[in-house]
Amino acid sequence: MPDSTPVRVVRELARRGYNAERDAVTLIADSPDPDAAVERVVDDAGDDALTLTAADVRDALGDGPRTSARSADAASTDGGATARAPETGGDADDAARRGSTREPAANDDERGGASDANALDTPARGGTTRNGDHADPMDQVDATGRADATSTGRDGRSPTPPEVAGDVTGHSTGAGEYGDFVTVFRDRYERLSKKLRGRVNHRPTEALDAMPDGSDAAIVGMVNDVRSTASGHWLVELEDTNGTFPALIMKDRDWADVVDELLLDEVIAIEGTLADDGGILFADSVHFPDVPRTYRPSTADRHVQAALVSDVHVGSQEFAGDRWDAFADWLHAPEADAVEYLLIGGDMVEGVGVYPDQDEELDIVDVYEQYRAFSERLKDVPGDMEIIMIPGNHDAVRLAEPQPGFDENLRDIMSAHDARIVGNPATVTVEGVDVLMYHGVSLDEVIAEHGDESVSYDAPHNAMAQLLKKRHVAPQYGGRMRVAPEEKDYLVIDDIPDVFHTGHVHKLGIGAYHNVTLINSGSWQEQTAFQQSVNIDPDVGTAPILDLDTLDVTVRKF
Repeated sequence: MPDSTPVRVVRELARRGYNAERDAVTLIADSPDPDAAVERVVDDAGDDALTLTAADVRDALGDGPRTSARSADAASTDGGATARAPETGGDADDAARRGSTREPAANDDERGGASDANALDTPARGGTTRNGDHADPMDQVDATGRADATSTGRDGRSPTPPEVAGDVTGHSTGAGEYGDFVTVFRDRYERLSKKLRGRVNHRPTEALDAMPDGSDAAIVGMVNDVRSTASGHWLVELEDTNGTFPALIMKDRDWADVVDELLLDEVIAIEGTLADDGGILFADSVHFPDVPRTYRPSTADRHVQAALVSDVHVGSQEFAGDRWDAFADWLHAPEADAVEYLLIGGDMVEGVGVYPDQDEELDIVDVYEQYRAFSERLKDVPGDMEIIMIPGNHDAVRLAEPQPGFDENLRDIMSAHDARIVGNPATVTVEGVDVLMYHGVSLDEVIAEHGDESVSYDAPHNAMAQLLKKRHVAPQYGGRMRVAPEEKDYLVIDDIPDVFHTGHVHKLGIGAYHNVTLINSGSWQEQTAFQQSVNIDPDVGTAPILDLDTLDVTVRKF
């Protein structure tokens, strides 16, 4: 094995279920026979070992307290920081995941693994260029097995580390007082009204009262009430920071069905004519903040893919573990070499007490044990994949949105793969592509309130389009939705995403709205008794694969 082999050492140790300190990796790589060194270190490791230290390596190799020059350099540059090996796990059993050795499976070569005989001489995942020539993995991956921001990708270009925006984690300030709610709704109104004021000749509610009867007028406001009149027309009451004002939508207008789309608390604009006796605005048109039809999304400048999944529900008796295993195996296959990112849209576990009689359908009754089981499943994902995940309504975080990422206890439990955990919602920029990740509880509200049959659980992407149109992931307060009062409204869609990814409803939905790609990724849980009672037939074992360079979507079924 050549000198530039630490990453291969990391991958082989990870394949056997171990993390390793940077100095430990360097000592193995600097040994005369790294293959044999790996075998000796693994053989000497205890059954409960998780992270191999430099001392473990020295003891196994009989080197005493000696530290190599390269190891000393690493310690001086990073302060002795521990390098976490990527967890691949593959088809390892529980013992292997906890640190014992295992024999390679017969299909390791097909899954991207390697036999013991040539494990360290086989290029690791990501070590092949697009033209088939082998590239040195050290040009692409650092000693942790992750792509370095300054390294080159498989096609020779420099990958961009994911960035996160709109994450409430660590910034939650609301105490639940009345003033906090006023602050968050005022912020919502101000930000969304700015998107509408340039399109209509807006007047505050108090100014409308002073305008001459019969004048053309427009108002930007938050929907305070929608009700039908005795004649079958629709009265929509809008509220701004000064007061309220009613607008009448006549039932015979060819666009009157827009009322079916309205949700309380969303911000819209209505243009029309003031009544002769004042006091009401006869509506001629309704405007939403919306996404411009001319929007053009960004794409990656190299061929790279992301797998988008959600609603894993580990801990449920209906968790489709065999399907998840098939998905994890596929991620190791050459066919999935371009899949470098895994975005998980919430509900990693089934949780406890989420719906009536849930305890009768639990396979794991302790929520912390559920997360430990999920972490074990996560180890089966290739160690060099970047994983980003948000919580959902079944996860052990507050139900009110925005939801902060998991607390430190849960992060420690799920630390094996070094996944990046952010809040719900959050916008993740991957290879220059903005992906708005939102678990999707508000989709229940949109589907229930919308009058068009096309907006349904069987077509969740149509409900997602409604949220983009309103430029808010959870417009309606109350009902199924719980909103946490913060210093600002984290649920407003300020910047238009290139991709909108949700879950929650356990149905697969792929579509587009004004050139924004819409993906609801299905689930990994078979139908529960509760889902059966509400007539939801879930799409199970589906993994949409997004081409970040074209935004094309291919659905893999496992």
